This record gives sequence, C-alpha cells and structure tokens, in this order.
Amino acid sequence: MKYDLLKDRISVWLDKYPKLLPILYGLMDKLFLRTWYVHRSLRRINPQFGSKLLDAGTGFGQYAWHTLHKYPGVHVTATDLKKDYLDRGARSFDAFGLSDRVTWKVDDLTAPNLKELFDYILAVDVLEHIVEDEMAIAHFAKLLNRGGYLIISTPSDQGGSDVHDSTQESFIGEHVRDGYNLEDLINKLSNAGFQTVEQHYSYGTWGSVAWRLLIKLPILLLGKSIFFTPLVMLYYLPVLPLGLLLNFVDLKISNKVGTGLIVVACRET
Repeated sequence: MKYDLLKDRISVWLDKYPKLLPILYGLMDKLFLRTWYVHRSLRRINPQFGSKLLDAGTGFGQYAWHTLHKYPGVHVTATDLKKDYLDRGARSFDAFGLSDRVTWKVDDLTAPNLKELFDYILAVDVLEHIVEDEMAIAHFAKLLNRGGYLIISTPSDQGGSDVHDSTQESFIGEHVRDGYNLEDLINKLSNAGFQTVEQHYSYGTWGSVAWRLLIKLPILLLGKSIFFTPLVMLYYLPVLPLGLLLNFVDLKISNKVGTGLIVVACRET
C-alpha cells in the first residue's frame, strides 16, 4: 500500500472544497494518536506570543493550523519538498484569513535555505523519510535559538510502520527506515547539541490496536477502491468510540514499549 496514493486523492478533494479543510484537520486530530502526543507536548512547552515555529515537513498543514488557532501571536513557517502541498495550504489558509501569520516555503531539511532562527521546531513523521537524518538533526540545531525546543514524532524499532520482523514490508511505502531505536535517536540529538527533556513510547498495546482499527483497515479498503468510502463511513460508526477510548488510554499510561516515539529536546549549545 502506497500511502501517498490516498494522500493524493485527498489533495484533489481539497482543491475542489478548500473550505472543508477544518473538517479534515478535525478528523486527523482525532484519528491519529501521534497528534494527541504532539498536541500535549506543545501544551507543555506553551509557545509564547511573538515566537516563531517551524513546521518541518508540514504535509497537509494540520500542525500549522493547530498552532495558529491555539497559540495567538505565534508565527509559523511551514516547509515541505512538495510545492503542490504548500500551494494548496496557502490557498486554504488564506480563505480563513490566516495568511498573515504563516509562511510557506519549499525546503530540503538536509540542506535548508532558511535564514531566520526559530523558537520551536516540529518534526512530525519526518525523520523516517530522510536518509541523511543526522544532517537534518544538525540543521534543526542551527535553526533553533538557544533554549528552543524540538518536538519529534517518529516510528520506533518496536514495530514502527507495522514492521515486526525483517521479512515484512513497511505499511508506509515511502519510509526509508522502519523506525528508530530510542537510545540511538537520543544519541543523535545529543551529538547535535540537544538535551532531551521528554521521551515517550507512543502506540503501546492499546494505541496499536486503535491504529489498526482507525487507520490501517480503512486505508487498506480505500486503497483498493474509492468506492469503498460508504462502507468505511459505516464501519466508523461502531468503531470510532472504541478507537478514541484506546487512544486516550495510550496517552494517559506510560508505555514501556510502543511502535512510535515522541521526543522533546532543547537546544543547549
């Protein structure tokens, strides 16, 4: 299953109905457990009025949208390699009067052309797409003000990308690695001048069940044919409450292992 195929279909839909963007973001906020963890990490560091946040690899722009609505006075720079994503985001955000607080830039995280410094960086499901990940982490350090925070969400080596042994193929076809070892990721951050302040396994026992119920099965169905959409909508009626409850439980407990990682690091040097 090539995850990008479904994202491309959604992109076409957004081009036709940009005013429905908040509905898509609302669904993504609820269905994807990683969003619950990222939002919690943002609440804890509490971006301040007048600060700057880099949404690195913004994709559909849901984290830029969340930041602009939840943290008044914060300016967001949203970057991605895909110009069509950025153009679509710019049109949609402009339709809601948000263009004055967000900047859209095509950028390569291993060789960024950004000149300004930021107070916060979000790297949500980004590093697993980058072969030269240490170079990207080093650039994050250069782009952060001293004392600034980096929030990373990425698959772990405990079954991330739904890969549990060497014979399995990643569920997300465009990943260059299936997941990170937590200690290895922290070492890479330390080598770049970061001090880890929070580290959590996400998608533990309950979150992994929720992911299969809320994300994997519907995507597999929609990947086969768009005509399965009515069936998927009916499927969510009984499954959604259970899946959201499992997401909530995963967030509240301390997972000893999990298929995802959430790391918050502060730039010290």
